[in-house]
Amino acid sequence: MRAAGRIAAKARALAGKMVKAGVTTRSIDKAVHDYIISQKATPAFLGYRDYPASICISLNNEVIHGIPSGRRINKGDIVSIDVGVMKDGFVGDCAATFIAGEGSEESNRLIQITRECFYKALQAAKPGNRVSDISRAVQRHAESNGYSVVRDYTGHGVGSQIHESPEVPNFIETPRKKADPRITEGMTIAIEPMINAGVPEILILDDGWTVVTKDGKNSAHYENTILITGSDPEILTVCEDMP
Repeated sequence: MRAAGRIAAKARALAGKMVKAGVTTRSIDKAVHDYIISQKATPAFLGYRDYPASICISLNNEVIHGIPSGRRINKGDIVSIDVGVMKDGFVGDCAATFIAGEGSEESNRLIQITRECFYKALQAAKPGNRVSDISRAVQRHAESNGYSVVRDYTGHGVGSQIHESPEVPNFIETPRKKADPRITEGMTIAIEPMINAGVPEILILDDGWTVVTKDGKNSAHYENTILITGSDPEILTVCEDMP
């Protein structure tokens, strides 16, 4: 999983460096695809439930699952890139949101708070705690900064499959309807805050994949695959250029 995670992290960094005005999302997808293949690995998203590309690229009010195309990125766009890699039977899954150019103060703050939500959650990801401790950390930091948390999609376990148990929500269910497993050493999970500038509600576009905010306001996404250890958790999707 460390090997898969390292490739995924480098692919994410490569994609981030390509986020510039005038670049097509399809060209980023191709560059990442070619890099993953060069590492004798496989794009984990390609063909997953018939998904047609190697990565997800979501712009502005698109939350997740945006399909790469001939669309060109504009100056000031915020661009969320989600990468999955299969290497020797194991998966690395990570995401980050970038800006084409300098971006507005509002966009930069949304991205920064989303990233901070992940690291707040990381502090709670220790043996003896429960998944809800991760959820609470994300929700509390997002909402205390004036943002909302997407509730229709969650983080998840990851290992030999992209999505495994347990679900790792970014919010606390009230009342709780699902199990709240205890975090144990050896677990590998993907923590992925999806944070909206406006309301938490989402819509799915006619392509059946692209998730957008209901009110049209921007969204940001940040994700890493982590390993629960006996002390501090280890980020598996890490590289020297990690955003």
